[in-house]
Amino acid sequence: MIIHLKNGRIYDPKHGKDGVVQDIYIRDGRIISKPNANEKINQAYDLTGKIVMAGAIDMHSHIGGGKVNIARMLLPEFQDKKFQETKNYSEPEAHICTPNCSHNATPSTTDAGFRYIEMGYTAAFEPALLPINARQAHLEMGDTPMIDKGGYAMLGSDDYFLRLLSQNANQKTINDYVAWILHASQAIGIKVVNPGGISAFKFNQRKLDLDENHSYYQVTPRAILKSLSRAVHDLGIAKPLHVHCNNLGAAGNFETTLNTMGASEGLPMHLTHIQFHSYGAEGDKKFSSAAAQIAEALNKHKHITADVGQILFGQTVTASGDSMVQHLNSKHANPKKSVIMDIECDAGCGVVPFKYKDQNYVNALQWAIGLEIFLSVEDPWRIFLTTDHPNGAPFTSYPHLIRLLMDKSFRNEAFTKLNLDAQAMSNLTSLNREYSLYEIAIMTRAGAANLIGLNDRGHLGVGAGADITVYTELADREAMFAKPGYVFKDGQLVVKDGKVVKVVWGATHTVKPAFDNSIEANLKTYFDRYHTVRLDNFKVSQDEISHDGRGSVIVHAGKQPSQ
Repeated sequence: MIIHLKNGRIYDPKHGKDGVVQDIYIRDGRIISKPNANEKINQAYDLTGKIVMAGAIDMHSHIGGGKVNIARMLLPEFQDKKFQETKNYSEPEAHICTPNCSHNATPSTTDAGFRYIEMGYTAAFEPALLPINARQAHLEMGDTPMIDKGGYAMLGSDDYFLRLLSQNANQKTINDYVAWILHASQAIGIKVVNPGGISAFKFNQRKLDLDENHSYYQVTPRAILKSLSRAVHDLGIAKPLHVHCNNLGAAGNFETTLNTMGASEGLPMHLTHIQFHSYGAEGDKKFSSAAAQIAEALNKHKHITADVGQILFGQTVTASGDSMVQHLNSKHANPKKSVIMDIECDAGCGVVPFKYKDQNYVNALQWAIGLEIFLSVEDPWRIFLTTDHPNGAPFTSYPHLIRLLMDKSFRNEAFTKLNLDAQAMSNLTSLNREYSLYEIAIMTRAGAANLIGLNDRGHLGVGAGADITVYTELADREAMFAKPGYVFKDGQLVVKDGKVVKVVWGATHTVKPAFDNSIEANLKTYFDRYHTVRLDNFKVSQDEISHDGRGSVIVHAGKQPSQ
């Protein structure tokens, strides 16, 4: 079957196409060059005046794993229709789901898939897949329709790795362990959360800075980052080490963030939800924006990429492996309840509901800091649009965030509604930049695909998977990006006029680097002694992910490390 998309305005940054009017042909789920004259066009769509982009990719969104289900169980009122019908969400940027679905902060798996595809997103990646909980995470993501997905396996506070590091294991041994974890957890990348800090919290340390020793293992977060970033590089994994820095949310933490940029010693590294790590300690309230310093460093250090983790005002829930920070934040819970837990020898978890308020000084400044970073980082290929769903805001608020980036007048009007003290501490209104459609396509499509290593996604070139979103251009960019006219997933029309018309199941993306199988002898001994799960039960098979016909598994070879 051949589909012809005619006369659309193409925004395809991978191929340098900035609003070029061009036809696209699709055969068997792939984009092809113009078919032969004797081939029949089965379906044609006239896209004259329409904006055409590849399907969007959310490279950091908490959509699977134990913490998501904990949030759902902790907040049953968020799933209650009567609650949503009677609760007064009056904030101008609340982005609350209509009463016929679960709250956008804690969506069901079905709602998550539907809401993503209805915005033109065709893939989302879970950034904190705990290896010991990988099976549950994959089952949950596998139950999410419409979109491709994948996960980044969490390391850096797990006992086995910290033992290796404290015993001065050689890099090859660490590399083999990292590769084994990727195979066992069926992940596509490696994530480190508060390096060493989740473990340190279990030994009653309440903070851990970059060059501070873990009280038990006597290793520093810097050593953890150096070792893991080297492993990711040596194994040829496309996705750079995904780093949730130490001291999240603490006033003055920008110094830690700046120092962290050097921890990989020039190897690629990705700093996630960097807004939460860009705080100074200036002013009467000892909390200020350090966005300028962070953006300057990002502009300088080309080996560093970052996503923002923008906060937007309204009710949400924060869900993180950073149990150290979440324990501290639990006193700010809204509603007043939280879950802080330990997870075997691997890590921890904290779920704290939270409501961001535009008249709260800290919240208002956080909002401004995120936008200051977006507007000050020069290269859109190295900065990514996220809200750290659901920590900063639900992913359904992306169209609103895009409008804030593309429309200075709209942004400045929103700024005038903020806490006045926060306004006085921000230079946001002096930033005149407005993102273009081309830059939005980089940040949400081409750049994200390039970062993760999805060579056939995020672009509209011949051979690409036909994940395609078609928008009607509107001056109101929020309305435009909230409701695409058409979305094609692997060449099938799945959304028309912003509503799902066909249910499909996306693929799970993984990476499988080579490693020395002899590592399993030591791992088996370790599991038998310390874990409540046997080694063979720890490992997730591909068959478990693709059961019941719900999507395939795509294994990426990764790229070869540079010499």
